[in-house]
Amino acid sequence: MVRPVLAEVRKRFAVSAAEAGHTDLHRRALIGVAVVAEGGEHVRDVLDSCERYVASRPEFELLSARRRLLGPED
Repeated sequence: MVRPVLAEVRKRFAVSAAEAGHTDLHRRALIGVAVVAEGGEHVRDVLDSCERYVASRPEFELLSARRRLLGPED
């Protein structure tokens, strides 16, 4: 169920996406999405679009979303 969504997120938004955790729990998945860009605003826009796309899928219930931005100093 998760693999087709990951493939579509990768294709549609040109990001890296993977099932990153909770693989041992029934009907639960942790999806990680990563994007690299020069500007932080573009990264936020892409991540917002990915989140909206996953949340719009009727077979999924988005429980939470977290975001971490890393800059050149990190």
